[in-house]
Amino acid sequence: MSVTTRMPAAFLGHGSPMNALERNRYTEAWREFGRSVPRPRAILVVSAHWYTGATAVTAMPQPRTIHDFYGFPQELFDVRYDAPGDPEIAQMVSDVVKPTWVGHDVDSWGIDHGTWSVLLHAFPDASIPVLQLSLNAFKDFDHHLDLGRRLAPLRDQGVLIIGSGNIVHNLRAVDFDRPDAGFDWARRFNESAREILESDPTGVAALDGHRDFDLAVPTPDHYLPLLYLAGLADSEPLDVLVDGYAAGSLSMTAYTLGLDRRPADSGASGGAATSRCDAPPLDSNL
Repeated sequence: MSVTTRMPAAFLGHGSPMNALERNRYTEAWREFGRSVPRPRAILVVSAHWYTGATAVTAMPQPRTIHDFYGFPQELFDVRYDAPGDPEIAQMVSDVVKPTWVGHDVDSWGIDHGTWSVLLHAFPDASIPVLQLSLNAFKDFDHHLDLGRRLAPLRDQGVLIIGSGNIVHNLRAVDFDRPDAGFDWARRFNESAREILESDPTGVAALDGHRDFDLAVPTPDHYLPLLYLAGLADSEPLDVLVDGYAAGSLSMTAYTLGLDRRPADSGASGGAATSRCDAPPLDSNL
């Protein structure tokens, strides 16, 4: 396949899996993003929800839809995103990041809700091959930043790279009475990240020294996907796709890299999904 267009890349703040079923200003932004990019050869997603003890890429021809959450309505468990996989692209991922070893997962994982909850909006027909790259829990921020940097050549091979997480993600502090607002500490941290990402993105790897880091990032899993976009960008500033908060302690902010035109404002209103879950936030795997 001859590819001449460098694919853009993105970080999407995915929030609750209920966003898969809802229409709000965040899901509308994801839809506009999908319409704005050239059709990818494949989509590689670094999802917060594949946080494991090794670096691996899904390499099966047909990944399964994973419902990795608890306490939500049955309609969410009924969702399927039947995109194909692509073992050839999986090998390209392994090759481009050498000497880092990347395992090929052919049967244990698939497409988790960090991936399908956003792709259902961005690419609803599920016809483009989708792969996931795991987050190695034993590696530091600089490792993940460097891995993102080394994935950059895939953009010239038609691969759309998306990080899916949340810059601020504290389930212990969730307040459903603040559906479309952020606590002061959440806003301070999110704004500090924005200042860096709009100037020198690699600096977000040093935000662990921020005064609000421990509240904003009590666990690294939802923050790490951002480092992959920062690595891809290197010193190229990122653009804000959509900005905002949910339940006080979640940032829904999303960024794009290398998009020829910024998605137009759809005019959609409404905050991100924050309810309809019977499980406590810590047990829901948001």
